[in-house]
Amino acid sequence: MKVNRFGQGKILSPDELKLLFTEGLTSPRDRALFAICLFTGCRISEALALQTTDIKSGTITFRKSTTKGKLKTRIVDIQPALAAFLDEYQPKPGALFPGRRGITEHLTKFAAHKILVTACDRLALEGVSTHSFRRTALTMMSSAGVPLRHIQEISGHNDLGTLQRYLEVTPEQRKKAVSVIGF
Repeated sequence: MKVNRFGQGKILSPDELKLLFTEGLTSPRDRALFAICLFTGCRISEALALQTTDIKSGTITFRKSTTKGKLKTRIVDIQPALAAFLDEYQPKPGALFPGRRGITEHLTKFAAHKILVTACDRLALEGVSTHSFRRTALTMMSSAGVPLRHIQEISGHNDLGTLQRYLEVTPEQRKKAVSVIGF
């Protein structure tokens, strides 16, 4: 689905996000899945591996065994918008996003991709991938002035160089950057 993005998923605008979550993603499960990816900056594989017990006391725990590189466990706070999507979705105990009975414990990355493709086709959105939510979250945090070290802690990136490749600089940010130069 990536269109002229040099192998990267599109960073979604607030309007595109609103459209996806109100008209594109049609089930509480699908909205909860992609809301976790957006509001925590996690990878789709990390969201799909979550158990219902990983959500407690206003946090989501991404266990070391399910993260890329398997280096460390991360805990991310659940903000109110994500809490609303999670409240709407009421899964049974076990896998947060269960797969087909007897075939897979969790929903697969292929199934998640298919859900997103269907939603984007419905809305005529191009260039969106499951990784778009992660890139969008990290770029939004950076644009809001959140220090890179804090973003790194949330995203689980091992080094700042890798994290910086995720972040897109907008024309407005470039203008603001040069506007501070002078005497």
